[in-house]
Amino acid sequence: MARFRTFKASLFALVCLLALAFSTNAQSPAPTPQVMMPDPAQPLRVAGESTLYCAGYIRHQRLPSMPEIVGAEEEQEQRTYSDGDVVYLNRGSSQGIKEGQNFQIIRPRGDVKGVHRQKYGYLGTYVQDIGQLQVFKVWENTAAARITFTCDTALLGDLLSPIPDRESPLQRAEANLDRYADPSGKQTGRLMMAKDNREMVTRNDIVYIDLGSEDQINRGDYLTVYRPLGTGNITRVDNEENARNRATGFQSDRFRGGGFSNQASRAKDETAFVDAEGRYRYRPITSKEVKRHRPPMPRKIVGEMVVIDVQRRTATAIITRVVSEVHTGDWVEIQ
Repeated sequence: MARFRTFKASLFALVCLLALAFSTNAQSPAPTPQVMMPDPAQPLRVAGESTLYCAGYIRHQRLPSMPEIVGAEEEQEQRTYSDGDVVYLNRGSSQGIKEGQNFQIIRPRGDVKGVHRQKYGYLGTYVQDIGQLQVFKVWENTAAARITFTCDTALLGDLLSPIPDRESPLQRAEANLDRYADPSGKQTGRLMMAKDNREMVTRNDIVYIDLGSEDQINRGDYLTVYRPLGTGNITRVDNEENARNRATGFQSDRFRGGGFSNQASRAKDETAFVDAEGRYRYRPITSKEVKRHRPPMPRKIVGEMVVIDVQRRTATAIITRVVSEVHTGDWVEIQ
C-alpha cells in the first residue's frame, strides 16, 4: 500500500510539472521573426589555395641543404605517396625538427635558361610544388610526417622547404579587355613557359615570365599579353598570288579569246618599267611587299595575366582573361 501511495505521489508531481510548463509556454509571447541578411560579398580572389601552392616557381638562388623524404610506412608496396600517407625524413631533433612542423614538398626539375633576346643566360632552377606534410613524431635523426595535401604524388627524394607566404591578388571588376589599347610604356618581357609543359594556355592556367624583382615587378601586378601583328601562326605558309600574267592555254580551242588571265598578278603604275625589248611591263605587287612598306601597325592583344609569385629573374603568373589563343613566346607588358 505504501508503494502504491509513493507511485501516485510521483505521478501527481509529474502532471503538475507538465501543466506548469504548458502554462508558461502559453503566456510567453511568440518569438518575433528575424530576417537574416547575408554578409556583404567579400572580394573574390584570383586563385584558390590549391592553385597558389601548386604553381611552382623558378628559383635563381641555388637550393640550400633541405630535409628530404627518405622512407615511407608502406614503401614495401608503394612507390608514390599522397594525402594521408606516412613518410620518414632524414632529419630529426638534433637537426631542429619539431612535432607539429609543416613543410612544403618540392621537386627541383632542372635549370632554365633564357631563350629570348631580352634576357639571356641562367634564369634559375624550376621547382615543382608537390604538396605539404606535417611532422607528428620526432626521433634524434629522423622524423615521421603525414602528407596533408598534394598537387602531385610525392616520391622518395623529394625535398622539404618552409611553406611559402603566398596570397592571391583580388579579382578586378569584369570588363571587356581592350584589344586595341596603346602600350603602357612600362617593362616588357616574354611568356617563357607554362605549367605541365603546355604551349597553348587559357584562363586560369599557370605560366612563367622572364620578368622578376630585378625588373621592378611585384606580386599583384597585371600584365597585358600581346604579339606583333601577323605573328603567332602555328604553321608557316606563304599564301601569295601565284598566277601567270599571259600564256597559251587560257583561251578555248573554239572561241579564241585573248591570252591574258583575269587572275594575273597585281600591278601598280609606279612599278611599271620598259624592258630591254621596249615592252611596257609591271612588277607584280605581293602582300609581303605591302607589309614591308606600311607604317607601324598596332600590336595584337590576346589576353591578360596577374603575378602571384616573384623571384629574382622570373615570376609566376596566372592567366585571368583571354580574347584569343595565348601561347609560349608571347610578349607581356606591365599595365
